[in-house]
Amino acid sequence: MLAAMPPTPPPTPEPGDARIRDRGDACPGALRLHPADDGRLARLRLPAGRLTAPQAEVLAHAAETLGDGRISITSRGNAELRGLPEDCGAELASLLAGAGLLPSPTHERVRNIVASPGAGLDGLGHADVQLWARELDGALCAEPRAASLSGRFLFLLDDGRGDVAGLGGDVSLIAGQDGSVQLRLGWAHLPGRSPGGRVFRLAATDAVRAALAAALAFLDAAEAAGNGAWRPHELPDGHEPDWAGALARAGITAEPVPVPPLPASRPPAPGPLGDRALHVLAPLGRLTATQLRALADEADELRLTPWRGVVAVTDPARLPALESYGLITRPDAPGTGVTACTGRPGCAKSLADVRTDALAAPPGPLPVHFSGCERRCGHPHGAWIGVLATGDDSYLVDGVPTPRTSLTAAVAAARAQPTHTR
Repeated sequence: MLAAMPPTPPPTPEPGDARIRDRGDACPGALRLHPADDGRLARLRLPAGRLTAPQAEVLAHAAETLGDGRISITSRGNAELRGLPEDCGAELASLLAGAGLLPSPTHERVRNIVASPGAGLDGLGHADVQLWARELDGALCAEPRAASLSGRFLFLLDDGRGDVAGLGGDVSLIAGQDGSVQLRLGWAHLPGRSPGGRVFRLAATDAVRAALAAALAFLDAAEAAGNGAWRPHELPDGHEPDWAGALARAGITAEPVPVPPLPASRPPAPGPLGDRALHVLAPLGRLTATQLRALADEADELRLTPWRGVVAVTDPARLPALESYGLITRPDAPGTGVTACTGRPGCAKSLADVRTDALAAPPGPLPVHFSGCERRCGHPHGAWIGVLATGDDSYLVDGVPTPRTSLTAAVAAARAQPTHTR
């Protein structure tokens, strides 16, 4: 149970063909380590990104003693350890299990739950969806069938402020002002995609049960379709899940409603978050073990965010001290809004050392993501500037060929655009 599981090779469908998944997904986990050029990679699911201070210490210790000393934050607020030796699976799993970070070895890769990181802290929002995340995590782990969900299947819990609702969830709960919840299912979040996704209005007291029922309805539809779909948008025509029937059988009163526009995504800026929390960004989405320990010191809890940052439930007056550790604590600080994939030398597919080039990215209002290959791993959602390596010394900056010598100027011009859509 605690040994590293071998990866499953991913399928490679031709562009434009119907999606057929004839193997399990190869998403890494804490028990299924993924081989990379810089060693093994472990991805630890953290529902709502939550870490207690003792758990943060265990993660920092694992990074130092088994990995490369850093903790990567993913676009779903999960944690990754890189540079792991091939034979460390049992030791790593034992450390994580002892800290309560592996509540279910059979379900560890399906605990993909993103929740508004500021919920319950700053007086905004309409519900403490962090509490929903813990309840949903328990319900998922207690349901044997939920272990069949793909490691890519995503639950989004937005407290109504609109910060995470647009991050591409498969099952999304958006809290309303009147004690209601908007349940968005399938590809309701994708503009122009119809038929398919559905939206229901229901009571907040039924939110978690409705999310689980919807996920199981997807599994029913995927089994009937027979194409091995990992997510609802991969189901073939004519195989939409019986969302309404699943909710009714669970005893949930749910009113179908027209698909409303998603609220604008407004991630919190680095800085104070109310009077008892703060938000910082990790440079290029990676924390050193020392930085993680500094964040956990005197903090009631940490919440890793999908913007590759951390919300710490602690006195905001600690921000200057955290800046001294190299963390991004101000909206105008260098590195704000800059992300990058692993690049060389960690990834064999990368065409360049994109992380080094990303460190020199000039400031600007729009996010920018540096990618070492066409897969664009870890790119942000919404509007962003794409910087794609095409060779050692050449890039595309939002599709425009750019030599490395002109990269800084090109990125500065792109980030300064008044509007941008992707």
